[in-house]
Amino acid sequence: MSISHWPAAERPREKLLQRGPQILSDAELLAIFLRTGVRGLSAVDMARQLLQRFGSLSKLLAAGEEDIGRCTGMGPAKYAQFAAVKELARRLLAEDMQLGDVLDSPDAVRQYLRLAIGSHDVEVFVVLFLTAQNRVLAVEEVSRGTLTETRVYPREVVRRALQHNASAVIVAHNHPSGLAEPSAADRALTATLKQALGLVDIKLLDHFVVTGTRAESLAERGWV
Repeated sequence: MSISHWPAAERPREKLLQRGPQILSDAELLAIFLRTGVRGLSAVDMARQLLQRFGSLSKLLAAGEEDIGRCTGMGPAKYAQFAAVKELARRLLAEDMQLGDVLDSPDAVRQYLRLAIGSHDVEVFVVLFLTAQNRVLAVEEVSRGTLTETRVYPREVVRRALQHNASAVIVAHNHPSGLAEPSAADRALTATLKQALGLVDIKLLDHFVVTGTRAESLAERGWV
C-alpha cells in the first residue's frame, strides 16, 4: 500500500508537520526525502531497505553513486538528493566551526571531516588553518594521492599556514580502506609536521585519520 493510503497520522510528512521531525525514525525521514516508492515498495520500505543494506544512516550518506544505484528504485536523481543533503550538512558544520573555538566543538570538527573527505576513494590531505582563538580561517586540500597513500610536503603546509597568517592548524587525511587506525607513517608525518610548524611558531593541534564513519584523533592518543 502506498503511503498516500495510510492513515494521515502515520504518514511521515504529516507526522513531521504535526509533531516535529525529532519523533520520526531514520527510515521515515529518508522516506520524506525519497518522496515516492516503486511498485511493491513504499518510500518507507525503500528507506528501510537502504538502511539495512548499508548498516547505518552515516554509511548510507557516505556511499557513492555506484553503490546507491545498485539499490531498488535508486537512480541518479535519488543519489543527487542524498549528495545535496550531505553537502548542506557539511556547509552547516563549516559555518559552525567558523563561528567559534573549534576546540569547544570537537564533534563538529569530526563530523565535518567525515562529510568532507571520509568517502573519497583516494587519500586526500586537508588542513584547517586557525586563528589564535582557534577559529577557522580556511580549509584547504594540500595533497591528493592514491588508494593507499598521499605524499605530503611539510614545507607546503607551512607556506600555506603563513599565507593565511594562521596561529595553529589541524590536519586530516582519509583512509579509503575504511579503517581509521593511524599507521606508523601517520605518526611519523605528525611528528615532522609539528616540528616544521613549530619553527615558525605555529601549533599543530591535531591530526585526524578519517573514514566515512569515524574520525580518529592522534592528539587524543597523546601522539601530537
